[in-house]
Amino acid sequence: MWSRFKRAQGHEVLYVCATDEHGTPAELAAAAAGQDVKTYCDEQHQVQKAAGEAFGLSYDVFGRSSNAPNHRLTQHFAKVLEDNGLIEERVDRMIYSIDDGRFLPDRYVEGTCPHCAYEKARGDQCDNCGRLLDPTDLKDPYSAVSGSRNLEVRDTRHLYLLQTKVADTVRGWVDERSPSWQPLARSIAYKHLDEGLIDRGITRDLKWGVPVVGADGGPRPGLEGKVFYVWFDAPIEYIAATEEWAQANGGDWRSWWRLDEGAEDVRYVQFMGKDNVAFHTVSFPATILGSGEPWKTVDQLKAFNWLNWYGGKFSTSQGRGVFMDQALELLPADYWRWHLTAYGPEHSDTAFTWEQFQGAVNKDLADVLGNFVNRIVKFAESRFDGVVPDGGEPGPVEAKLEADVTAALATLTAEFEAMEFRKAGQALRALWVLGNEYLQEAAPWTAFKTDRDRAAVGVRTGLNLVALFARISAPVLPFTAERIGATVGQTDLTWPEPDAALLDVLPRGRPVSRPRCCSKRSRTPRWPNGPSASGAGRARPGPQALAQAEAPRAAPPRRAGPRRCGRSPRPRDAGAWPVPPVRCPATSRS
Repeated sequence: MWSRFKRAQGHEVLYVCATDEHGTPAELAAAAAGQDVKTYCDEQHQVQKAAGEAFGLSYDVFGRSSNAPNHRLTQHFAKVLEDNGLIEERVDRMIYSIDDGRFLPDRYVEGTCPHCAYEKARGDQCDNCGRLLDPTDLKDPYSAVSGSRNLEVRDTRHLYLLQTKVADTVRGWVDERSPSWQPLARSIAYKHLDEGLIDRGITRDLKWGVPVVGADGGPRPGLEGKVFYVWFDAPIEYIAATEEWAQANGGDWRSWWRLDEGAEDVRYVQFMGKDNVAFHTVSFPATILGSGEPWKTVDQLKAFNWLNWYGGKFSTSQGRGVFMDQALELLPADYWRWHLTAYGPEHSDTAFTWEQFQGAVNKDLADVLGNFVNRIVKFAESRFDGVVPDGGEPGPVEAKLEADVTAALATLTAEFEAMEFRKAGQALRALWVLGNEYLQEAAPWTAFKTDRDRAAVGVRTGLNLVALFARISAPVLPFTAERIGATVGQTDLTWPEPDAALLDVLPRGRPVSRPRCCSKRSRTPRWPNGPSASGAGRARPGPQALAQAEAPRAAPPRRAGPRRCGRSPRPRDAGAWPVPPVRCPATSRS
């Protein structure tokens, strides 16, 4: 959404995302699927890429952490860090599963969190309290592979990143950058710094990942068969994915990432959930800063809280929630984009319920936006031969509307600039409301009976609002915005300039039309009455990094019978085009 907004302003934007394919979850999921892990990740990369594109995520590149650029860069950073005295070999006491016949990497071990007593904590992090862990910290540990508790601690060699040596450097960097961050990201960063950085193991006993190599490029003696920890290599993939983009498009990836090669004018923004903040504000900066090389570091970090599911967390592994592929089978992408923008977990955890989702979509998109577009375009078709009418002059009502719209647009622009997306959603809705209020006051259908010119002014102004709404809605509702714009021939979806004329843009006589095929009511499929298995163990997309140049120039579950979750309001005019109302599916609260 923010990348669409910045592109619409005329900036050069590179929106970077990738599948984070290494680590325990991918290996476990591949085993459960009966596939080798590479085949599994090949398949899931395409699934994730297709889902993102179907949601309108306008990636410039959707890379893979298993690709060659990430292998090369990860091994490069490890070498440079070791040359700088920031990596050393250590003998670890690690958990070995006798029944599985192998050392268990962090996520292969589960147990009770020593800090909050959560009974399903993983060996790298507790999903309940967010604390970073080592597998040996867990109480009552067991193997996530087999469930065996027949475990013991044995010696094994691993590489450690000496974060204690760069703690002051990282704190200084956070002190410099974090004043522009939102409080959530800033507080998490300082929480970990104040607790004290520890040296972190950056290698694991896994078969799938970036191999640890020696000076000759072959297996490193004493660490044969080991790979780098997923949270060491995954953030490096932001850089590597940009190299993938350059290889595919002939671009220059280094000018986005190297300060000595042109990246001084880049504004680098990361978006993520709050559970990933520690890795991006402490661990990854320790890697970049510790290298001593002139790499671009993040300017703005936008963290989000958790979207909960009826009182519990969404969980792919536990099949709790509705996930991307399922969501698109139920309803169009823009419904989800709107709800997650205007009602998402931006400043606090937020609960998702079907009832609230239905109410928000019907109230905002169908009753406010859809009803406005439908009414004015339909009236232009029936009374003004389906064209933007000429005649009449704007009066006091239009002057007040223009002043109100200009002020509201300034508010909307400021909220987008500040990455305050819930506030942006409400500011966008406020503009739609201004359109409806104008139609109520101007009442062209009443004026038409006695003063055709006055009615023409009302219709012409309303149609120009349709064009404006298409432009300002495009970052949030890209598919709907295109359809709205098409009704009045508005293909330019760039962001309006603050001093531009807004209510007299469309040429007189331009045809307008309301597509008949979009007038049907929308009905949602039934929802499984029980936990869903969709998405369990998938290779997950990493948090999204966007680098943007500052100067304008990234036995199945039994189904429940249908029921209505509250009232599904119908707009006053036929249909709710371009956003039909929805019914919510029946659901269980897992």
